[in-house]
Amino acid sequence: MDIGYISRRMANGLETASSKIAIKEESGKSWTFTDLNRISNSYAHKFRELGVRKGDRVGILFYNCLEYFGVYFAAAKIGAIAVRLNFRLSSAEFEYVLNDSDTKILCFHSNLANQLDTIRHNVPVKQYICLANNHQPIPSWADDWSVLERGLEDDINSVPIKMHDPVMLMYTSGTTGRPKGAIWTHETTFWFSSMQALKWNFIGNEIGMTTGPLYHVGALEDIALPILMMGGTVVITKSHGFKIERILSVLEYEKVTDCFLFPFMIYEMLNSPICNQYHLKDLKTIYTGGDPLMPWALEQLKQKYPHIGVVQVYGLTEGTPIAASLDPQETFTKNHTVGKPMPLTEIKIIDESGNPLPIGEIGEIAIKSPSVSVGYWRKPEATMETFVDGWCKTGDLGKLDVDGYLTIAGRKKDMIRSGGENIYAAEIEDVLYRCEEVKEVSIIGIPDPKFIEAVCAVIVKKEGALLTENDVIEYCNNHLASYKKPKKVIFVDDLPRTPSGKIQKYILRKQYS
Repeated sequence: MDIGYISRRMANGLETASSKIAIKEESGKSWTFTDLNRISNSYAHKFRELGVRKGDRVGILFYNCLEYFGVYFAAAKIGAIAVRLNFRLSSAEFEYVLNDSDTKILCFHSNLANQLDTIRHNVPVKQYICLANNHQPIPSWADDWSVLERGLEDDINSVPIKMHDPVMLMYTSGTTGRPKGAIWTHETTFWFSSMQALKWNFIGNEIGMTTGPLYHVGALEDIALPILMMGGTVVITKSHGFKIERILSVLEYEKVTDCFLFPFMIYEMLNSPICNQYHLKDLKTIYTGGDPLMPWALEQLKQKYPHIGVVQVYGLTEGTPIAASLDPQETFTKNHTVGKPMPLTEIKIIDESGNPLPIGEIGEIAIKSPSVSVGYWRKPEATMETFVDGWCKTGDLGKLDVDGYLTIAGRKKDMIRSGGENIYAAEIEDVLYRCEEVKEVSIIGIPDPKFIEAVCAVIVKKEGALLTENDVIEYCNNHLASYKKPKKVIFVDDLPRTPSGKIQKYILRKQYS
């Protein structure tokens, strides 16, 4: 069985397959379930004609569009491996990923041609297939998208595809430096979709909206793919020109029931002067993750939209993207945690030697589930270090309480060793997020001649706030042990983030060390 089953099942088993919308762009362009299966079949047949065989890598470098799903399912149907590239990368970064993955064919949007032109002689790509976008012409060195169109539309007679065969390489977002290609198999992907459908009882009447870039699991595998698998509709937003007012408009117009919003989107939503104009009466659940949601945001969401449940999630690309979740009814009683493990998921806390730690002790979070990656692409040493006996060592620090709720204490590299004491960045961040004048904060360790490391707070103030360094230090002094308070406070306009919204602390460390 392959992931293409999702499009085949709905096209052949859903009575309304030819009329029910499977995927819709916010601009209004859409495909029914019949369209999705037919078009992905056409692409798959053409890939075969172009020499793509089982195990070959097919690169996808698109902004959010319907064709993204078409190419992804097409590659899956012939046993190829989709390499989903981040369109925000520089030419040098594209060169690294294309060489590391040994991509054979690359499908891309025309307005990304310039980034590829300078490196195309340095990468193993044999054929470039370009989809015109934003009125940008197709370069002479690439084939027009018509190469993939007008192919056969019947189902694929494929070479045998096993569940453990790779279906996708997802390059990690790089919060700690150079990305690695996490291998997702057909089995990994099926299980992850099934776990979500089971947890949130998706039954096919959902209208889910993804607001992130489709190259990221937080946009395709999170929420969207399981809703599609169950026969629901997925609305995809544009990749550029993010405006929360536009998102609110789409949510209301499309009658969206389930939506993934990153924390910064929720903050913009609540701070928007026109937020109260939208009632969002059809929206039942907002899913959010990447960073903890600030307490003031949870309070305001409850006041403005009492009918909407907020689900906070924790996970990582290679170790189950949603490994734990906090149910809406626990938002205020357990909001210091990220909830309990998802169905079919185990979480344990381990020491440096991999031994389990007692309840309440902080250590490294390890995750086991059917959707844990099978390893990193062509990186055996990194694979052996991260994946041990079916467990993924996340590099995150945390603790479990007696009821099984998981609390995050930060990254292992975020632990600050100052004057012989272990200081956890997440604890200080949690305190500062409760300061009314703090919009965003990141705690890092900086070199100190006396204590080896010192606590440094990098803060984005709320608009109009008069917060000073002394104010921040005094605030922490009132809520934390003295040795945990920042020795240095730096105010900035914004924090560096990955496309999924995670703060890139290694950039801050490099900048302020």
